[in-house]
Amino acid sequence: MIPQATVDRIISAANIVDVVSGYVSLRRSGASYKGLCPFHDDTTPSFYVSPARGVCKCFSCGEGGNVVHFIMKKEQLTYYEALKFLAKKYGIEVEERELTDEERQSQSVRESMFAVNEWASNHFHQTLLNTTDGQAIGMTYFRSRGFRDDIIEKFRLGFCLQKYDETAKAALKEGYKEEFLIKTGLCYKRDDGSLRDKYWGRVIFPWFGINGKITGFGGRVLDARTKGVNQKYINSPESEIYHKANELYGLFQAKGRIAKLDNVIMVEGYTDVLSMHQAGIENVVANSGTALSEIQVKLLRRYTRNITLIYDGDSAGIHAALRGTDMLLAGGLRVKILLLPDGDDPDSFARKHNATELQEYIDQHQTDFITFKANLYKEQAAKDPIKKSDLIEDIVNSISVIPEEITRSVYIHQCSELLAISEGTVQNAVNQTRKKNREEKAKLEAQKAQQAQATEQSASNSLQGNDASNTGSYDAGIGSDDIDSLVQSYEAIQGQGHTTNQTTVTSTDTADVQAHATSPSTGEHTSPATDGQQPQVPVQGSSTTASAARPIHKPKEESHFEGLERLIMMIFVRFGNKEFEITDEEGNTQTTTIQQYIVSQLQIDGLEFHSPLYRKMLELAAGSTDITKTLLNSPDTVISHEAADLLVDRYKLSQTKDMPTEEQLCADYIVHLILDYKYTVVNTQLKDILHRFTDPAVISDPAVASQLLQQQITLCAIQKQLAKALGDRTMNTMFTSMR
Repeated sequence: MIPQATVDRIISAANIVDVVSGYVSLRRSGASYKGLCPFHDDTTPSFYVSPARGVCKCFSCGEGGNVVHFIMKKEQLTYYEALKFLAKKYGIEVEERELTDEERQSQSVRESMFAVNEWASNHFHQTLLNTTDGQAIGMTYFRSRGFRDDIIEKFRLGFCLQKYDETAKAALKEGYKEEFLIKTGLCYKRDDGSLRDKYWGRVIFPWFGINGKITGFGGRVLDARTKGVNQKYINSPESEIYHKANELYGLFQAKGRIAKLDNVIMVEGYTDVLSMHQAGIENVVANSGTALSEIQVKLLRRYTRNITLIYDGDSAGIHAALRGTDMLLAGGLRVKILLLPDGDDPDSFARKHNATELQEYIDQHQTDFITFKANLYKEQAAKDPIKKSDLIEDIVNSISVIPEEITRSVYIHQCSELLAISEGTVQNAVNQTRKKNREEKAKLEAQKAQQAQATEQSASNSLQGNDASNTGSYDAGIGSDDIDSLVQSYEAIQGQGHTTNQTTVTSTDTADVQAHATSPSTGEHTSPATDGQQPQVPVQGSSTTASAARPIHKPKEESHFEGLERLIMMIFVRFGNKEFEITDEEGNTQTTTIQQYIVSQLQIDGLEFHSPLYRKMLELAAGSTDITKTLLNSPDTVISHEAADLLVDRYKLSQTKDMPTEEQLCADYIVHLILDYKYTVVNTQLKDILHRFTDPAVISDPAVASQLLQQQITLCAIQKQLAKALGDRTMNTMFTSMR
């Protein structure tokens, strides 16, 4: 654990231009630097480094962040490993301290489980190396498979003694709780209350998570006991830290090599991975015989787009090779397949060849998935039109899931040549299949969307009718496209027509909106007061609270909220500590900061951001005298990465003496955005009320219908006031694209 003061010192000392220059050839571009992105095949410089803000960003692939994020990505390190890397580069001593017993007990369940697994991994490893039975039984097995000491050490292989409770007793003696021994699956409890080891008498293969933590174990029963045993391998049970569908064996050891070679090889088992590493092929992972999951595919996609599947040449190997192909293709990976000669698996084949021979064999015999499938059935299909039709359909189904149009086109052309069928026919078949897949996927949602669309149109017509007379210059129908445009484009900032930094806050900013606005996150709803009471309006006859700002018309409204929240947070991160003056309707002037204004305006009306991340960032930066530094240096990499992204400018306009700076405009702009945010809340509530009027249960209840109508009238009045305030404050778009 690195103290935060040391973290701040490391990040302050690490010059981002200096660090990035060690990997990328940079040239100055105005106040920034640019070069070819090191994270994708970049031909035109799209990677920008801002020394003033201490961040970098590729505006092609999207990678970027602060100096720690850059090292994490480039060196394939965890957050704390990257900090140590930078500390060493700049000669900063990092003093880590061991957790006390009291701190260990206060750790979360996950942390406690990781601690138990780390201890168990070391215990099994030392048992293998330093006990008589470990050497005589466990090590003998690994030697019989030809594994060297360096491979045993690299993967921290181990052995569990042939005693039913040796591991349990040792763990309890070390102070680890029985609760976590059971949760991790290291032990189980018998009916008599005694603990038994799960892996007794087995050699151990630890599973390393992507961050190097031990998530689980695989245990293999030894050869002398395999006869008549249905399950040679047993794995840790599903738990809070181990989900087999989320893990790939060997990824931690292979990730650096995968990124460097831009290719990953996938095999089936533990020993396949070990033997390939021992032969010098280190970009290897295993899915351990389970079906691929989307999470595993996304894990691989972080490091490369190229994958080679290597399996046995028998029918089981062929089936395994075909099983996950479509999921890999759908995940954007380029798939090649290699079947080994009959009688060989990756383990045995790797032990027969050195690294050069093995790599040459892979390069010469791997084929893309179309060639593989075509060759597999070509002989049979050539004599049987029905089988040929089935083969073409199978290949078309695979091509249709590929997300990139160019890649699909290449495979369509190849399929046409291999199977002697017109390219147009294949193209049409792919298009039809993609259309069919989309229709099936959207079938259930289509009915809901149709109903929502009708309701939205009705609501829009009603709102436009109500707002037509008195909205000033502000468009009451502002939608997601407007916000997306605002976020994506950089429009020239005009020096004319801007208001001063003194801002008039109307009554709609406080009391009126407070009485009627709904929190976008909590959905708490208040109705207009009647006889001193707050009547509650049932939601579709089932509840006394309404989630009005969790919009029914989600695609449009959610996008609008997200766009506004991102713009607000951009100003918060960049200029949160800037002071400015506001003047209320009575003419009283007070000084506040951007941070205080945003937080107070949300709290006054009981509002919270939709985004949990932005809520967390606001909370973390509360009271900070340097918001940018607080968020950028956060040990939570999600927060620090988002803060870095919000600091990045895609374009930078040349400044003239007549053009206000971003900092000069930010005070006026934040007031405008907050008003827009409140307007969106009210607008959403109105649409929700109109939707409720389509419910027969509401219409048939005069009391409820009357309350809704009164609430609609009140909200329309507030909406007009907000629209007028926004119209009076019309401003030109500012700031850069934040992608």
